[in-house]
Amino acid sequence: MQNAILKFEKLLDENVNYIPTIQNEVLEVKNPGKWSKKEILGHLVDSAIHNLVRFTEINYAEKPYHHRPYNQTDLVNLNQYQKIDIQELTQLWYSINKQMVRLMKSVDEKALDYKIILADESVIDLRFLMTDYVEHLEHHINQIRA
Repeated sequence: MQNAILKFEKLLDENVNYIPTIQNEVLEVKNPGKWSKKEILGHLVDSAIHNLVRFTEINYAEKPYHHRPYNQTDLVNLNQYQKIDIQELTQLWYSINKQMVRLMKSVDEKALDYKIILADESVIDLRFLMTDYVEHLEHHINQIRA
């Protein structure tokens, strides 16, 4: 878990000041059926919100925990991330994720083994969900930086 947390912190620290330096024209380019870089960052905000709830709820909710999916495309569209100032959007992304880092650092070792049932009925644990979140974050940060 420690490696995932270190990677997570590095991704946040390397990108909180970098992302707002990207030209708006680059951030807002839209290709058919694809999100702009701004919308990808907005998706990361939505993902952080949902995962922060998951990472928290699993500690007190009935076990096994049932993972609830969300409509990613609708959220990106409804939240109008394309129109938000990049500085504000970056700070929102950063703040939610900093809270998630704090939570991950304080999670009880036993909680990492809590079982989670996904929508397709497959079973994972909190450790996998947390490390997978960091991988997901890294994937999308790489898309923004490309």
